[in-house]
Amino acid sequence: MADAKLSKKLVAELVGTLFFVFLGAGSVLAVSAFNIPGYLAIPVIALANGLALALAVSATMGVSGGHLNPAVSIAALVAKKINVRNAAAYIVAQLVGATIGALLLYGFFPAQVAAATALGAPSLSSSVTVLQAIFIEGLLTFFLVFAVFGTAIDTRAPKIGGFGIGLTVFLDAIIGGPLTGAAMNPARALGPMIASLAFANWYVYVIGPIIGGIIAALVYSKLIMGSK
Repeated sequence: MADAKLSKKLVAELVGTLFFVFLGAGSVLAVSAFNIPGYLAIPVIALANGLALALAVSATMGVSGGHLNPAVSIAALVAKKINVRNAAAYIVAQLVGATIGALLLYGFFPAQVAAATALGAPSLSSSVTVLQAIFIEGLLTFFLVFAVFGTAIDTRAPKIGGFGIGLTVFLDAIIGGPLTGAAMNPARALGPMIASLAFANWYVYVIGPIIGGIIAALVYSKLIMGSK
């Protein structure tokens, strides 16, 4: 029975992450395909990623908690809201879902658009260093995971589904999108990278979000949620 329950959670995490990455990364390809100017591209992509995550989290929250992000699963593990076995299984499901979501984009856009955008994988601006990028991704993920705890994990959280989480992604992406792509999610970054076989600065999108998520989990669970 326990394994059957976990399998349902893993399906929810896989499909939810696929949903998010297909729409979020797909917005990057759509902006490129339709030559949307830069001053409109960032808000369009930010809004698409925010809404996609809000809907995906809302759809899966009742089954798996709607993590859809390895940084969130690791943060939940640090806060003792999930065990090691389930957290590891969640992360695998998220990465598989993200990769499938990115691969599906090949069927929607010309090959040259897919190649030029690396299927929507985030990339670093030439104006930031790798260390700055890790800091940016870490800080943005701190805000995101803090919002996850405050709107979803804390039992006192308001019943607003995933929309507080999606709104945080939208605002984070408005600020950080031009600098690092504002992935805030190793699966959101690695799925398109795996699908496109383009791994530039992949470690930025693993190290930064995981560190930011862990710090957010410690701050919220120790200083705000306490022993509740």
